[in-house]
Amino acid sequence: MRSSRRSGVDPFIVMDVLEHARRAEAAGRRIIHMEIGQPATPAPSGARAAVTEAMAGDAMGYTVALGLPALRQRIARLYGDWYNVDLDPGRVIVTSGSSAAFLLAFTALFDTGDRVGIGAPGYPSYRQILRALDLRPVMLETAAENRLQPVPGDLPADLAGLMIASPANPSGTMLDRAAMAALIGACAAQGTAFISDEIYHGIEYDKKAVTALEISDEVYVINSFSKYFSMTGWRVGWMVVPPDHVRIIERLAQNMFICAPHVSQIAALAAMDCEPELQANMAVYRENRRLMLEGLPEAGFTRIAPPDGGFYVYADVSHLTQDSRALAAEILEQAGVAVAPGLDFDPSRGAGTLRFSYATATGDIREGLARLKTFMQARFG
Repeated sequence: MRSSRRSGVDPFIVMDVLEHARRAEAAGRRIIHMEIGQPATPAPSGARAAVTEAMAGDAMGYTVALGLPALRQRIARLYGDWYNVDLDPGRVIVTSGSSAAFLLAFTALFDTGDRVGIGAPGYPSYRQILRALDLRPVMLETAAENRLQPVPGDLPADLAGLMIASPANPSGTMLDRAAMAALIGACAAQGTAFISDEIYHGIEYDKKAVTALEISDEVYVINSFSKYFSMTGWRVGWMVVPPDHVRIIERLAQNMFICAPHVSQIAALAAMDCEPELQANMAVYRENRRLMLEGLPEAGFTRIAPPDGGFYVYADVSHLTQDSRALAAEILEQAGVAVAPGLDFDPSRGAGTLRFSYATATGDIREGLARLKTFMQARFG
């Protein structure tokens, strides 16, 4: 049967690594998972209890396309609590995870052939979704001195949009207020739409992440319950858009998704009031981060930048290999540790980088680091 040109997107390599790890586990091996950006913890207990209660008496039918009003109001309140931003709940749209929000944003903002800037290294699905929509991703090679984040000087004049992430995946680096404002200002000056991926907000270590909404209302902000709220499989997220774009997104959402899953919205609303449990998760991430920043250099991965947020460490291994995919496969086969090749995140330079996730249990982090050290000593001396 025929297939479309737009369907020819690249695979998400980390998901291929996950499948290879699954096969190894099915064969009886114990694999330490440092490849996938997924919290090892379940949804907060309060969220699960709310779902149990709701399912006893609610048919869980469609919600309105924009999401449950109570959830939209609670999300708006979060911006006051976290950032001192007074946000109109009417600008909040609940989505089927951040992935649906990307589809909605790209469809609402761009026309066929438009060029959209993405920092490299960056989340691979940005460019693949853009390609599937017949848009043109423009990879902006970020510099180490800019902490692997775009700066205004990186922006071509003909961009229809710029997609940024802070904290970033895979680097974990963040834009401070001045850097964020400079990018927003540069985009406004040349008529470039600004989209801020903020799904790792809440997972920060030394300072709070800056939301683009602190600086401008003329931006798109995308977030999710997957990371800080530990709800990956529930597939629920949100976006905040300018007031005059709410109806645009609503029309698209009505036709593309109808609504986000009702049951997930109920869970998300309850999860937002489970702060003690969520902060207990953060204590695990802090310890895991400490172990990684000590253990990776001891294992031989010395070229790393401490992440400001999220739960990844991005390592330059170009002095060891120019085939990160082969090295990752070797680590999985010989050490039983699954890691992500950098090619997912930077097609140009990713052959010399690896990403390590520390979202799993602390005991697994300790064991994984010990295995990596043994492997590196045997492989590279």
